[in-house]
Amino acid sequence: MRELLSQPSTPNIDKPIIVSDRNFDQTIKSYPLVVVDCWAVWCAPCRAIAPIVDQLAKDYSGKMVFGKLNVDENPETRDRFGIMAIPTLLVMKDGKEVERIVGALPKNQLEAKISSHA
Repeated sequence: MRELLSQPSTPNIDKPIIVSDRNFDQTIKSYPLVVVDCWAVWCAPCRAIAPIVDQLAKDYSGKMVFGKLNVDENPETRDRFGIMAIPTLLVMKDGKEVERIVGALPKNQLEAKISSHA
């Protein structure tokens, strides 16, 4: 029972949280499943999937947490994970990367990849 209580739980967060170089490690350790959308303001494909990420955050609230990391403002995390193209979604489970989705995909394809980890 003590083990169950000590495991991190997934709160009902229904919109992406802001992830930065300063809070990245703490964020991925605080929640069992986090999907980090690596993006930039100037990136048209990033803007195209932003509403999809917002909707998935609502749909999967309580199951996983979504975050947004601006790669221009957070070069340390970008370089650490070798982000060479955006949008890139990092699927982090128990603090470790379990999948990387590169490029703008339609909602059904993104959801299929992400939901397989829930």
